[in-house]
Amino acid sequence: MTLLLVAAGAAVGAPMRFLTDLVLAHYAGRHLPWGTLVVNVAGSGLAAFLAVAIADSNLAALLIIGFCGALTTYSTLSYETLRLVEDGRWHHALANVAANLGGGLAAGLLGFGVAHLFFV
Repeated sequence: MTLLLVAAGAAVGAPMRFLTDLVLAHYAGRHLPWGTLVVNVAGSGLAAFLAVAIADSNLAALLIIGFCGALTTYSTLSYETLRLVEDGRWHHALANVAANLGGGLAAGLLGFGVAHLFFV
């Protein structure tokens, strides 16, 4: 049962990540990987919020592991950062890693704090 819940969440999260990247690339261009940054930061904040707000393990499997796990993408972060390095854009590569990790941590802390205000 848990495996099916994770798969169902991932079936929504992964296409949402793809569509977010397409939309942001259309409006902001592909000079920097904005789509990956947005989904990683938003997904980290949402996952931390849900980790506090959800007590049911099935709902957690669906939303945190499945949806947020498929929405966020550190493999794509690695790939896009490597491409920036290969293009000789070291400063952009470092900024990309810093923004994803720092932004994800900050969003996670914010999500955790907001959830504690409402649910604990």
